[in-house]
Amino acid sequence: MNELQAFEKHLRENEKSPATIEKYLCDTRAFLSWLDGREPTKELTVCYKEGLTERYEVASIDSMLAGINSYLSFSGRADCRVKPLRVQRTLFGSEERELPREEYARLVRAAGGAQIGVVMQTICGTGIRVSELRHITAEAVREGSAAVRNKGKTRVILIPAVLRRLLLGYMKKAGVTTGSVFLSKNKTPLDRSTVWRRMKALCERAGVDPRKVFPHSLRHLFARVFYSVEKDLLRLADILGHTSDCKTCKAVRKVEQFLYICFQSHIPNL
Repeated sequence: MNELQAFEKHLRENEKSPATIEKYLCDTRAFLSWLDGREPTKELTVCYKEGLTERYEVASIDSMLAGINSYLSFSGRADCRVKPLRVQRTLFGSEERELPREEYARLVRAAGGAQIGVVMQTICGTGIRVSELRHITAEAVREGSAAVRNKGKTRVILIPAVLRRLLLGYMKKAGVTTGSVFLSKNKTPLDRSTVWRRMKALCERAGVDPRKVFPHSLRHLFARVFYSVEKDLLRLADILGHTSDCKTCKAVRKVEQFLYICFQSHIPNL
C-alpha cells in the first residue's frame, strides 16, 4: 500500500464523506505532482500556496489547502502545513453569485416534469446537500421524514406535505417503490456531477447566468429564504447539518411555511 492509499484508508477510518475523500485525494495528488519528487518543506508548501493565489479564488484555495494540510499531518510532516487565507466571511456569499428565487423558478419551469426539476425542488425544499440525495428514499417519502447521515452525524429532515406530494407523483411516474428516489439510467443513485451537468443544461433555456447555477446554490437559496422567515441562525444551522447537536426535528416545523413561499411560483405537473 503506497502513501496515498494509506491516506485514503485513514480518511475512511475517520468517517470522512466520499466527496471529501475524493477532494482531499485530488488536491493532494496535484500537490505531489507539483513537488515532482521533492520532499515537502514549509518553504515549498508556502510557494505552492502562493501559486494557487494567482489562479483561484480564496474559497477554492482554502479548500485545497485543507486537503493538503490533512495529508501533511497524516504523513508526519505537520511542520510543513500552511495557514488558510484570511477573508471576512459573509452570511450567504456574494450577491452576484447567488441564485434569486425568481431565477430558480425559471430553472424549474425549464425542467418541466423531468427528473432534474424534481431534484432541484427537493434540494431547495429541504436544504440537503447534493451528496445527501441518496437518503431521500421511497420509504422516507412515505413516512414524511428522512434520516440523513453525513460527516459522521445524523440528522432528521422533514419532507413537508407540498414536497411529499410532488415526490409521490414522481415516484409513481418513475416506478420507484423502494430505495433511493433519484436514480441514474444504471439504477444507481444520482451523483454530484450528473446533477451539476443537468442543471447547467437548463441555463440557456431558462435565461439564467450559468455562473450562478450549482447544486449548492439551491442549498443557499433555502438558507436565505428560511432565514428571511425565521431570523433564527441556530435553527437554520441545525437543518443544514452545521452542528453536531441534532435538534432538527423541532427546527423543521417552520419548513412548511418556507416551502409555500419558495414554491408559490411554479411546481410542474408530473
